[in-house]
This record gives sequence, C-alpha cells and structure tokens, in this order.
Amino acid sequence: MIRVILVDDQALIRAGFRALLEPEDDIEVVGEAPDGQKGVALTRELVPDIVLIDVQMPVMDGIEATRRIVADARLSQVHVVILTNFGLDEYVFDALRAGATGFLVKDADPADLLHGLRVAARGDALLAPAITRRLIGEFVARRPRTVPPGLRSLTNREREVVALAAQGMTNDEIAAHMVISPSTAKTHVSRAMIKLHARDRAQLVVFAYQSGLVAPDGTA
Repeated sequence: MIRVILVDDQALIRAGFRALLEPEDDIEVVGEAPDGQKGVALTRELVPDIVLIDVQMPVMDGIEATRRIVADARLSQVHVVILTNFGLDEYVFDALRAGATGFLVKDADPADLLHGLRVAARGDALLAPAITRRLIGEFVARRPRTVPPGLRSLTNREREVVALAAQGMTNDEIAAHMVISPSTAKTHVSRAMIKLHARDRAQLVVFAYQSGLVAPDGTA
C-alpha cells in the first residue's frame, strides 16, 4: 500500500486529489496539511511513502518543506513529489535541487498522476519526460556551473551511466545502450549516487546538468 500525504493550501485541490486517489486499491491518503510547516510535522508523525506537496503556500513553501523532510534521517524512505503549474518551473528546479523525487503538473491526466505516484513510490525519479529534461537544462544554463564533491572520483563507466540517466534512460535502457546487464547498470548508478552524495536519482540528474556532464540540450 502506498501511503500518501497531501500538502496544499487550497482545500479544493486536496479534495480533488483525495477523490482521485482513494478509489485505488494500492494507494491510501493518510493525511492532509494546508501549509509546508504543518506538512513537515505531519510527515514526521505519519512517515508516509509519498508527500505530494504544492510549491507556493503560506507559512512555509514547498521548497523549504522539501529541504526539511530530506534533511530528516528518520524520513529517508519518504519521497517528495512537487505539485506545480507550468508557470512555476524555476521553483520546481529549486525543489529538485532540494531533494524532491520529481514533479507532477496539477492539470495532468489522472492516469499520468496515478502512474507518477507509483513510479515515485518505487524510488524512481519522475524525470524521464522530455519536458522535465528541458526544464532542468534551461535553468541550469542560467546558473553558474558547480562541480559536486565526488565528480572527479567517478570512473568513465560511471560518468557515462550518469549522463545516460540524465537523458531520461531507465536502468534497462542504460544496460541496452552500453551492452551490459541491467544489474551492472544499476550497480554503476548506485555507486555514482554514493560518490556524488545524491539522495536519489533525481538529484543525480540535477548534478549531471549542474556540473556540465550533460549539456542543457540533454547531450552528453
């Protein structure tokens, strides 16, 4: 069962998501909060699998709430998914840097929203769609390049794997591209995450763009 907390300052939005999620056999809405501060407190109390959180809210916004959830060692298995509109893209990028697993657009097709939550619950980043890669590339291009600690310690294989992950490839697709087994691809990804101190695959992708390992157009 995927346990979800909804954090949004609009009660109507929360009610809409609850109505969408509750009929699903494998998803349970275990709590709601109207702002980031209460969302963080509720997350610490209930330790859900997913926190579905809006970006702009009173008291504490979704980005700061994401930072606090990610920084809490007791919540290491909690995945934060940002809710956004296309007009808030830069906030989304900041949330990804803060440790969010990915983002969902509020007016997306219900089937895509449900699929996204299931992907996030597995620990996979919601970064495969081309629009997400363009979003990251666009905003990284506007900011000074930074080299995350551990980048120089990556092997050539690990650098290639990180670049492919940043282009939206799954472990199976990386394995096929590099002509290696899926388990070997997964091992390379895991080792790269450890060396780069990336909390999850989403941060790994952000680091790839920030460091210049992948160009803003998605090319390695």
